[in-house]
Amino acid sequence: MMALRVAVVDWSAAAQLSPRAPSADAIWIGTCTPEGEAVHYLRSRAEAEALLTGLTATGQWLVGFDFPMGYPTGFAARLTGQATARAVWDWLDARIIDGPRNRNNRFEVAAGINRRFGQGPFWGRPAGLDLPDLPPRKLVDYPALGLAERRAVERAVPGAQPVWKLYTTGSVGSQSLTGLPLIARLARRAGVAVWPFAPPGPLARVTLAEVYPSILAPEVRAAGDAIKDRAQVRLLARALARLAGRGDLAPLWSVPAIAREEGWILGAGHRAALAGAL
Repeated sequence: MMALRVAVVDWSAAAQLSPRAPSADAIWIGTCTPEGEAVHYLRSRAEAEALLTGLTATGQWLVGFDFPMGYPTGFAARLTGQATARAVWDWLDARIIDGPRNRNNRFEVAAGINRRFGQGPFWGRPAGLDLPDLPPRKLVDYPALGLAERRAVERAVPGAQPVWKLYTTGSVGSQSLTGLPLIARLARRAGVAVWPFAPPGPLARVTLAEVYPSILAPEVRAAGDAIKDRAQVRLLARALARLAGRGDLAPLWSVPAIAREEGWILGAGHRAALAGAL
């Protein structure tokens, strides 16, 4: 059996290239493999996709992304007619325009979804962006809309942000809108599975999963790295690789049934095991 190679991706929805000098709020990818550990700084999503495609061309991989891979129950069916996360990935891949210098139309796509739904569910945008269907702050009545504000896993993990928030601190929703088209393209490759929508196993040479690097917040602070994102991907990749090496990843794969549509955070409820592996 091949040794599991691990990559953890700290994604960014930035609309311009990240600075040349390594900085926060950019894309960071940490890897832990039998050859050692490495951290990569990427200025664009196109560069990150090229790196990930190359890295995972051979070997057995677990690749974690720090954005939600699913939406609250009911969203997929209302948007695409199919109650599957994959249908949403493909829908977004056909509509999100993301240039080589990071210019993208995520706010416009979100506004279009809001129009289809009559109100919400997305909110948050720059003040100067004229999109009446996308409010700058949360105004939507989620019970009236018939959708939950948070996925089940976000209710279980303190600090996790809702998928609908697209702007300002913690706007993981924008990361999903720009990241899920990548998941759609990677998932079309032979031997790639996306957990928990498909279980990991011998037929999946590459498993993609959602992760939450802040689960190791105390350890990241103790690392003393001036760039938190860099420390997060390095430490989480190491923890997952070490758990895999010990044969202790199995408990992390166990999730409730709702995760098959909404997705789940790999490691949710297992902070002690991840921290103990460092």
